Amino acid sequence: MNTEIVAGNTLWRITGLFGLLLVGFTAGKLLKFILSRRAEQLREPRPIIAATLGAIGRAAPFLAFALGLAAGTSLLVLNGASELVGTCVAIVVTLAISWTAICLVDAPKAWMTQRAGQTESKLDDMLAPIVSKSLIATIVVLTVVQIAQILSGKEITSILAGLGIGGLAFALAAQDTIKNLFGSMVLLADRPFEVGDRIVVDSTDGTVETVGMRSTRVRTLTGHLVTIPNGELANKSIENVTKRPHIRRIFNITITYDTPPAKVAEAKAILEEIMKDHEGMDPEFPPRVFFNEFQNSALNLFCIYWYHPALWWDYLALTERINMQILERFNEAGIDFAFPTQTVHLAGDPSRPLEVGVKGS
Repeated sequence: MNTEIVAGNTLWRITGLFGLLLVGFTAGKLLKFILSRRAEQLREPRPIIAATLGAIGRAAPFLAFALGLAAGTSLLVLNGASELVGTCVAIVVTLAISWTAICLVDAPKAWMTQRAGQTESKLDDMLAPIVSKSLIATIVVLTVVQIAQILSGKEITSILAGLGIGGLAFALAAQDTIKNLFGSMVLLADRPFEVGDRIVVDSTDGTVETVGMRSTRVRTLTGHLVTIPNGELANKSIENVTKRPHIRRIFNITITYDTPPAKVAEAKAILEEIMKDHEGMDPEFPPRVFFNEFQNSALNLFCIYWYHPALWWDYLALTERINMQILERFNEAGIDFAFPTQTVHLAGDPSRPLEVGVKGS
């Protein structure tokens, strides 16, 4: 065991290095298996604890391997390579700790998601993914700074000062990212919509699925997923369809020109009777019917009503019932619907005499 193998390291030192690496990796894998199974069992009754255990399980193999590497290299005789090996080990340990912290972000995310499900407001649903992504971004930045300190050997204050000098160049290069970040803050503060709301932005009409740090994802009515940068979205006119208090319907009923005035009045009365006290009517928004226009080929009856609340499928069902009643009642009353027509006058028609000839000089 004391036989020198390489660079002054005996067999027991090298065996100890590989043994510690194997023990660390195996222990990490075993811990991941145990914690993952336990997390799966607690997913429904204890989601926060399940998320924490699952996060530790995912981080365990890399963290155990890094700790085994650190312990194993301490057994070696490194001579002139001690600084290089120490730097590499420190970087690996830093990455392992950072990965563990990133995995543990799932715990506060699960807590915020659970709290969001207990409230009626959708703001919590928007904040949970943004806060978790912000924590991950912070961990990544701190990891980069720590690795820079390990490689340079300088204090963090000196590195941060150097980052401050290059901050202007970074800001110019990442101005779109910064714009989108501030855009997400504006959307959260102003709250023009919430997750699950149907919105219309330019030609995009769909339901908001997620609001992230950089962009908002909208699922259109055709099923397509549209990603809109928050910097642009914050400066656009957003129509929130979900927040409308009612659905308004405006339609026109046209009847023929040879309809007598009494029949026109009867048609108006029929429409008013059909829509009177209709389903979903708000007393402050009663239905209206007006004989408002002489069109080119028809007499026009202008109709309008409002449906409360703004439930689309219920509104369509009411619309169908009203249309069927109009069709039935007009047919019973002998009132003809108009359609585009032309009147042709024939020569020799005694009811409409038409003289055709050449005027003499």
